[in-house]
Order: sequence, then structure tokens, then C-alpha cells
Amino acid sequence: MRKKYLEYYKKKLLKLRSSLVEEIERLEGGSLARTQRDSTGDLSGYSFHMADVASANHEREKALNLRGNEENLLYKVDQALYRIERGTYGLCIQCQRKIDKKRLDAIPYAELCIKCQASQEKTL
Repeated sequence: MRKKYLEYYKKKLLKLRSSLVEEIERLEGGSLARTQRDSTGDLSGYSFHMADVASANHEREKALNLRGNEENLLYKVDQALYRIERGTYGLCIQCQRKIDKKRLDAIPYAELCIKCQASQEKTL
């Protein structure tokens, strides 16, 4: 891949990486950082109402799932940046063929060409 394209994708990936890190920090500072008492707003030492506990648990679980998804995407972005440094960016990690630029524009962290991605999805 030509150097100007690599610079373009590197900038795109770094921007995406920055927004992912910000989102992970936001999630960690939100419902994941609060205790059960903070979540329900109960300042007394008494037990919590079951509905309040369930709502707080649901929100916490949702935030954990979102954080997990963001961390997974961050890992993929970091791997793409690593491939740029190694000179293998834009090549399918399975068949070593070039990944179409339209695919990289849509998913700059793509590691598989369309054919290999479709094959992988069939096996799932």
C-alpha cells in the first residue's frame, strides 16, 4: 500500500482510538464507578428495595458490556496500527491478499478480506 494511503488510515485509526479511549473512560466514570448505595440514592444504612437493586444491576451490566465491546474494538484498532508499523496493513491476515480500499474506508481495522470474512462468518 502506498505511503499516502497508510498515513490516511493511520490518522483515521488514531482518531478512532482516541474516541474509544474517551468512551471507555466515560463508562468507567459513570455507573461502573458508583457503589450500590450511590446508584440507588439511599444514604441510610438500611437494605435496598429489590426493584432499585435490579435497576442498578441492569445499568451496571449494560455498562460492563459496552465497555467490553469498546475494549475489543480498541484492541482491533491497536492491531491495525501495529500492522501499519510492520508494513502488513491492508493485507488479509488469512490469505495475504489485498483488502479492498472501500472495505478499509468503512472498517479501517479490518484484518480479513471480504471472502475470508464471509467464510469465517459461515462457520460461526
